[in-house]
Amino acid sequence: MLEEKDAAAPAPVVAMRDEEGALRAEFVEHVAQAIAADDSAALRGLLGDLHAADLGGLIEALEPELRPRLVKLLGRDFDFISLTEVDATVREAILEELGAATVAEGVRELESDDAVAILADLPQDEQTEILEQLPARERVTLARSLLYPENSAGRRMQTEFIAVPPTWTVGQTIDHLHETPDVPDRFWELYCVGAADRLQGTVALDRLLRTKRPVPIGELIDEEMHPVRVSDDQEDVARLFERYDLVSAPVVDANDQLVGVITFDDIVDVIAEAAEEDIRALGGVGREEELSDPVLFVARGRFNWLLVNLATAFLASSVLSLFEGELQKMVALAILAPIVASQGGNAATQTMTVVVRALATRELSRVNAARLILREVLVGLVNGLAFAGITGVAAAAWFKVPDLGVVIGLAMICNLVAGALGGILVPLVLHHFRADPAISSGVFHAVVRAQMTAEVPRARGARVALPPRH
Repeated sequence: MLEEKDAAAPAPVVAMRDEEGALRAEFVEHVAQAIAADDSAALRGLLGDLHAADLGGLIEALEPELRPRLVKLLGRDFDFISLTEVDATVREAILEELGAATVAEGVRELESDDAVAILADLPQDEQTEILEQLPARERVTLARSLLYPENSAGRRMQTEFIAVPPTWTVGQTIDHLHETPDVPDRFWELYCVGAADRLQGTVALDRLLRTKRPVPIGELIDEEMHPVRVSDDQEDVARLFERYDLVSAPVVDANDQLVGVITFDDIVDVIAEAAEEDIRALGGVGREEELSDPVLFVARGRFNWLLVNLATAFLASSVLSLFEGELQKMVALAILAPIVASQGGNAATQTMTVVVRALATRELSRVNAARLILREVLVGLVNGLAFAGITGVAAAAWFKVPDLGVVIGLAMICNLVAGALGGILVPLVLHHFRADPAISSGVFHAVVRAQMTAEVPRARGARVALPPRH
């Protein structure tokens, strides 16, 4: 009896997250112990009704070998939607350990957009093997979605939606919603379609419920809709949502036939992914790099950028070597040159960050480019004057040569103005030639910074009289 009572004892209750929202190491350890002991009852007790996002975070925190075992221990209780919350590397590793039948059974319970997100990163042969395990209707739907380009609206859309003809009444539509078992879990509007499922308009759910039953749906249509094409880039769709404060948008094909819908939760993911990619690119890190990637993959991805920076470092050194004679006579210039160059480089980085993000969000275009260029040059001039005063006074006081402060101040003004100008012109030119400014701008910035390093030695032309070296 005692053994039975011990076996039935629930797993200890441990809070999953601390006050700051981070995963508790104790909770992860309890879960790991339950998996290691193949104790599915304890595991279910610990995880309970965990949200998919929390379960995804937990999966990433576990050791790689424990992740597929968690899925197998939970069995039918495992919600495959949580795999959309983990890095692609983690997801692929888990799916490789699970059989095609298990994955097929899991994705059957998901909405089409989530199922596509899980299958998209798998090799073609594995996709085919899993799709063959699905019923014909679901197989065709998912296979068609997987054919759309990776970052297109067709890949992001879900194919579950409510579409009714304009001749239906409000009453018929409400009854249809009550009686149809496979309506979407959540929806905010339904769509009015004509012959061949051509989209005619949208009907907001709140308006439907406030209207009397005999009124035809055609009278409730909002013709000022914002449909997107299956081929539209997902970031363009995200900007559409932002511009018009959309909750959902219908997706149509080349024949204006309604084929899906995109909702705001998908758009939030698109915006977050785009922001992360831009940040990585500006730092010289691959857009696809994730925390779960293996060492060699990360090292290989960062190598090229580091190689470019090494080349620009040699370039800067070669530029300085042209002024070797002046630098030997003027040790102060060798000391102060990196300071001036660093400030110019930082000014370029500040401007470049603002411009690259503005280009990505379409806030910067030909309409306002000239105005922004002027603004950045003036910002560089204002800051250049301010830092010229600070640096010039410091240099004159340090080396006891007032004229040196003037030269350093002028060099500082030139560098900050040049940095601001380069920081905006380089991304604009790259964008004009359809190169990715987030990635390429950093390379050009490194070159410009190398040239800035030589500005101070060129001040030799000012004929500043410095005390001789001792």
